[in-house]
Amino acid sequence: MASRRQRQVGELLHEELSQIIQRDTKDPRLGFVTVTGVDVSPDLRQARVYITVLGDKGDVKSTLAGLTSAANYFRHLLRQSLSLRYIPELSFKLDTSLEYGMHIEALLDEIKEESDEAGEREPEDDT
Repeated sequence: MASRRQRQVGELLHEELSQIIQRDTKDPRLGFVTVTGVDVSPDLRQARVYITVLGDKGDVKSTLAGLTSAANYFRHLLRQSLSLRYIPELSFKLDTSLEYGMHIEALLDEIKEESDEAGEREPEDDT
């Protein structure tokens, strides 16, 4: 479980990185990127940045490569805008929770359709 300080630093990094990626990056590999969350290590020296990318697998791969190559640039900008003793090392990870949620929703819809069809086929008992 994350400490209060870890959550605060994570939220701060989330806000700042979202703004930096939107306004300060000119890398063509970075298409439609959304920062969905940031997990910070207990010593506040490592941060795992979760992102979602609009596009196919090729777009995702190139976006992750672009973000990884720009990590030191992002740290430089964070150092200028934040008053933290240490600016964490950034590692970018794809957030698959949205895709997983959509998959679960599709499965639930399929089950509901099957149960509705089964309910229509069974004769009702008028006793």
